[in-house]
Amino acid sequence: MKVISFFVATAAALALSACGEPSAQPAPVETPVAVTEPVEPALPAPTQDIFSQVFAAACPSAKTVSIASCRSMGMGSKDFICEYGLGDDEYLRHKANLTPGDGEWTLADAENTCAQGA
Repeated sequence: MKVISFFVATAAALALSACGEPSAQPAPVETPVAVTEPVEPALPAPTQDIFSQVFAAACPSAKTVSIASCRSMGMGSKDFICEYGLGDDEYLRHKANLTPGDGEWTLADAENTCAQGA
């Protein structure tokens, strides 16, 4: 009987302590969030038309570009590598690197690229 009365007394004490004032909850901490503006690409990815225009401007005496395919040089690189064909060629026989400069695409090594197309 003594054990039961001990448990009843303990339960009553716990029930009374639960009825007291609520414990103070810490105020939620607002973490500052860094707001970043979306980054727009400076230049669009080069297409066949863009490469043809860049090539024609850099190499005016070369044949015109008949076909071109450009792809990124890899993650973190702003440069593109383009494979292209000249004149009536249907094959991608030549390669050139495009690099952004002054808000437009330029040939990375125009002298050697133009020599390939001569």
